Amino acid sequence: CFNKLKHFRRFATRFDRRAGHFLAFIHLAAAMLWMR
Repeated sequence: CFNKLKHFRRFATRFDRRAGHFLAFIHLAAAMLWMR
């Protein structure tokens, strides 16, 4: 699953400063992958 998440540039480079925002994006990306 992590290999698929690496395709999201924002996840790979971690633009977010706060951990909560980073975690929210991980949840959003996982939901997008799950819906495919």
